[in-house]
Amino acid sequence: MVGVAFITAALVIVLSVFNGLEDLLRTLNNSFDPQIKIQAVKGKSFEVTPELLNKIKSLKGVEIVTEVIEDYAYVRYRDANQVVTIKGVSDNFIEQKRIPQENIVEGDLKLRENGVNYAILGIGVRYTLSVAVSDAMFPLQIYYIKNSKASAGVDPSKLYAHQNILPGGVFSIVQNFDENYVIVPLQFAVDLLNYGNRRTSLELKLKKNVNEKRAEERIQAAVGDDLMVLNHEEQHKDLYKLLKMEKLFAFLALTLLLIIGSINIFFSLMMLALDKKKDISILSSVGATPQLVRNIFLAEGSLIAFCGAILGLIFGGAFCWLQMNYGIISMGMETSVTQGYPIKVRAIDFVATLFVVSVITFCISIRPAILASRLVHKKELLGKQ
Repeated sequence: MVGVAFITAALVIVLSVFNGLEDLLRTLNNSFDPQIKIQAVKGKSFEVTPELLNKIKSLKGVEIVTEVIEDYAYVRYRDANQVVTIKGVSDNFIEQKRIPQENIVEGDLKLRENGVNYAILGIGVRYTLSVAVSDAMFPLQIYYIKNSKASAGVDPSKLYAHQNILPGGVFSIVQNFDENYVIVPLQFAVDLLNYGNRRTSLELKLKKNVNEKRAEERIQAAVGDDLMVLNHEEQHKDLYKLLKMEKLFAFLALTLLLIIGSINIFFSLMMLALDKKKDISILSSVGATPQLVRNIFLAEGSLIAFCGAILGLIFGGAFCWLQMNYGIISMGMETSVTQGYPIKVRAIDFVATLFVVSVITFCISIRPAILASRLVHKKELLGKQ
């Protein structure tokens, strides 16, 4: 019973940890990613015309449409340098409020002020380049390699584009974004990257209380088959799919451990059936049928399984409650976004665990119960003879 309880508790805790990690990833990604993202089905970019923008803006439920150009660039600041992802966004990007003010750790959340362009850096980029946001004497120097082949006699300076921009603010959201992204005004990116009227994506914010699924379908119908419309889940579908697969394999691994642990129940009941031959004979003498004896042993196995599973669920639930409220197990990293391991309890995990434990232990109990019932049947045959 104790073995079943511990394995049941382990199942509940592991599943809750995976739920917490998935929920944490969704929260972090959703804070930076748009509600709806439109990008090309084929290729890196697509042409954005005023007609296309007006068509999307006129759709029911669409509140803000932000034009985006995203590409790699080489950044220098004083003597430091790094390859980063330049993300050029139109001015209404800030209105989407995807970077909360509490995530701005230095400077201000601004792209333009008094006709001057500003860049918003991830905190990892700021540390790598040792950027002093408050020092306006030293701008970021951004270089972009042009799509042209070098040949003899060509001026090397014509093989790349170069522009300077002042650092305006530093954000901290999640490591992947913090260490790679530099957000700049859209026109700055157009001039630097020479994209013209082409964009790598359009990022949409929907109005409150709008059905996201229906809005996604309306947008897809409006933009046609050459563009794909992605919601939060679809923008990171590979990541979430991998997390769900890991959760499934962890569940299967612990289920296998439960099967191995349940062998103890099997041998205990087998020994009990052999040890209770005299008691079975007495029951048979007073009229007990093989079915009654079999049901007694099945009830014994079910009692062990049920009590162990209930104790395990209580223990696992209590541990999850302690972790959620007090963070008794730490992530072990000072730079982690949360101190304790994230936990999210779902009723379906408790139901699935109880079902699996009950089925496995019940199946394990069948063979000893049949053996015990055969002892009664054998005695009946001897009595007839």
